[in-house]
Amino acid sequence: MDIRFTDEELAFQTEVQQFFANVMDDELKAKLHGVEASPDLKGGMIDYQRRLNAKGWMAPGWPVEYGGQDWSVTQHFIFNAERGKVGAPPPIPFGVTMVAPVIYTYGSEEQKARFLPRILNSDDWWCQGYSEPGAGSDLASLQCKAERDGDGSGDHYVVNGSKIWTSFAQAADWIFCLVRTDNSGRKQDGISFLLVDMTTPGVTVSPIDTIDGIYHLNEVHFDNARVPAENLIGEEGKGWTYAKSLLVHERLSIAEVAESKRNLEQLRELARAEVNGGESLLQDPVFAKRLADVEIDLMALEFTELRVLASAADGGMPGPESSLLKLQGTTIQQSIQELRMDVAGYYSQTLQGDLSPAQLGNDFADFAQKQYFRGRASSIYGGSDEVQKNVTAKHVLGL
Repeated sequence: MDIRFTDEELAFQTEVQQFFANVMDDELKAKLHGVEASPDLKGGMIDYQRRLNAKGWMAPGWPVEYGGQDWSVTQHFIFNAERGKVGAPPPIPFGVTMVAPVIYTYGSEEQKARFLPRILNSDDWWCQGYSEPGAGSDLASLQCKAERDGDGSGDHYVVNGSKIWTSFAQAADWIFCLVRTDNSGRKQDGISFLLVDMTTPGVTVSPIDTIDGIYHLNEVHFDNARVPAENLIGEEGKGWTYAKSLLVHERLSIAEVAESKRNLEQLRELARAEVNGGESLLQDPVFAKRLADVEIDLMALEFTELRVLASAADGGMPGPESSLLKLQGTTIQQSIQELRMDVAGYYSQTLQGDLSPAQLGNDFADFAQKQYFRGRASSIYGGSDEVQKNVTAKHVLGL
């Protein structure tokens, strides 16, 4: 693989750098700082995402006819690398990289015209209704039921059940759900893919408290919620097939290579400034080795991601290799989070309910602690590590 950029690619790199230098002004940076914990989570991200959309870069991976860019694999790589360097977040994934590919691949022309432009312009904020209290890693066991109404018209589904671990449902306009429409055969065959307006009567959201102290998870309840049948994507009973294609896109984005590269560089600078035994922590041989090990793993992950993207660019779909990216990506993220806690030292050991690191005057330790606690879940969401290892063993290694 030749990793040198051509003159055209270098020109594109300069264009991306200039774009983010202009877009990431002080006002937007303030809005996005600690965006997940901010009460203006939605407002800050919508402002940022609309600036991306004005450039035509909100969803570069979409087909061109729906608003995407005809970029090469290298251009996608350059864009994400430069975005990561300046700390610009990726768009909230639930609309752009998760439900949108399902809509433009399996949806009707009316559904594409209705939903895709609104996703591009951040007019609609989406959340994902997959996991249930009794269906996590074994998602096919879901029981949230959608039945055609009994008034004879059949133009609505009546939805009953609950979804759990629903990120940012408190801010969402729509939720895409896997629902059970048939119990008669194989459990995977009775699942359908349904889009639900969050303002529908009978839809309620309950917050879930988490150890990181950030409000981002919820339980969503459906109590005789009537959903128009026109919101069904594709065929009834084919939702499991659509969901599997969505999860591939999700696992690609969860790898977060660009973010990990930036976090690793920030960590290096913080360790250089931290004094340990009279010298920089970066000079401590144990710490330096741990940092180097993560850097090597991240470099290998980056090249693996490039190979997967290159395969997709040749006309294929990202395959089970995406499980490798998700598995190793989250492992690296957790390693960086642990190193952050080490740099923060004793400040990182204070617990919620006692004086927090921020109250003690150490904002970095507060950030390190929140990210560490939240990061424990990354080896579960988007498919647990155990599931990803099974997928890799069966479909990649052929075991």
